[in-house]
Amino acid sequence: MNASQLPLLNASLNGLSAFLIVLGLWFIHRGRQKAHVACMVSALATSSIFLASYLTYHYLTKGLVTRFTEPGWPKAVYYFILFTHIPLAALTLPLVAMTVVPALQHRYDRHRKAAKWTVPVWLYVSVTGVLVYLMLYVWFPPAR
Repeated sequence: MNASQLPLLNASLNGLSAFLIVLGLWFIHRGRQKAHVACMVSALATSSIFLASYLTYHYLTKGLVTRFTEPGWPKAVYYFILFTHIPLAALTLPLVAMTVVPALQHRYDRHRKAAKWTVPVWLYVSVTGVLVYLMLYVWFPPAR
């Protein structure tokens, strides 16, 4: 695998994380705690692998930025998604920590309170990560 393949891997990991988060929510709303835990631990692992891969990509490409070149409404949509994705992505790690730690301490009241904030942010970041990839590399790829 080379650096040019990492954006697809990263988008795939983000998509898988989003799926696991939704599945974990589905399980907990049906009282299936063990399945919920398995999904959320898997989502956390998938997101951690994504972060390592994302940082590796930017290290290997020396911070090279792929420019979005499509004009008009696609550019406005892309930048809206990107500029909401970036700060929320930075917020996700501390939010996840604030949610996981109480769960590990069996403080489920605090876990639920934190999860009400963490889940929508984490899900948004995972889904918009996939959208950024699709817009940059699939729907509106830069001219070669």
